[in-house]
Amino acid sequence: MTLTELKYIVAVARERHFGKAAEACYVSQPTLSVAIKKLEDELEVKLFERSAGEVTVTPLGEQIVQQAQSVLDQAASIKEIAKRGKDPLAGPLNLGVIYTIGPYLLPDLVRQVIQRTPQMPLVLQENFTVKLLEMLRAGEIDCAIMAEPFPDTGLAMAPLYDEPFMAAFPAKHKFADRESVTSEELQNETMLLLGAGHCFRDHVLEVCPEFARFSSNAEGIRKSFEGSSLETIKHMVASGMGVTLVPRLSVPAEALKPKAKGRKDTEQLVRYLPVRDANDRDPPTRRVVLAWRRTFTRYEAIAALRNAIYACELPGVKRLS
Repeated sequence: MTLTELKYIVAVARERHFGKAAEACYVSQPTLSVAIKKLEDELEVKLFERSAGEVTVTPLGEQIVQQAQSVLDQAASIKEIAKRGKDPLAGPLNLGVIYTIGPYLLPDLVRQVIQRTPQMPLVLQENFTVKLLEMLRAGEIDCAIMAEPFPDTGLAMAPLYDEPFMAAFPAKHKFADRESVTSEELQNETMLLLGAGHCFRDHVLEVCPEFARFSSNAEGIRKSFEGSSLETIKHMVASGMGVTLVPRLSVPAEALKPKAKGRKDTEQLVRYLPVRDANDRDPPTRRVVLAWRRTFTRYEAIAALRNAIYACELPGVKRLS
């Protein structure tokens, strides 16, 4: 057997489709199919069940695919060890970031990395938490910036910062001139939510569990509306369709400046307020962490990335060490 054949079976197990697996491996489907058939003949076992439009992994195949991934990780480690002997910071670092962090952290982070470790360019991938975890396990990315909680996958993790939520209101909302708002008061509002798959959606529903029952049925459309991105939802807030919660780093700096004399109310379409707890408990926050495979050997690259993140401005968040 060869490492290439092992790579192919891992790809098919991940994609559940021979054509997509071949595309991911940059080979033709016949080439991939022949290689997998050769491996099955050599092992004298059936790795995949093939049916019309569907590929499933056999029980024995699951064990073999898992071991194949381990072998591929170890093979990659050999190359990484060789690189570390020369310069552990040399070469790209494949970084995944969830959608509700990327647009607000990456501009500053990329500048910091260029200044600090220009020999280590970032290869960036934005995606949902679940997909980034899959990519980490498959070795498609080296590390990822995500928000807890997420399933325990045996990854190494380092906490980065705790980020408070802020409530976003239309400029003419009755709360717009307040200094803060409570989570209980938000439950009486029309809440705008991110679509399914975004972990920040789950964070909002934890703060305002009242909206969980509206987010899964048609009747709830009267009460909650889904958006594809935080920026889209902010535009919906500005137009008066409802309110939402956003992470602190997504709040524009100018939106928190004191109102200047002569500035019209219409110049600021969205008003952002801190969220307080009516019972004096800690305000709602999310913990942002850096995660990587325990088998990843470029420890200095992870440390350099963490230092670059800590060098970012990160206004309004609590840095963690």
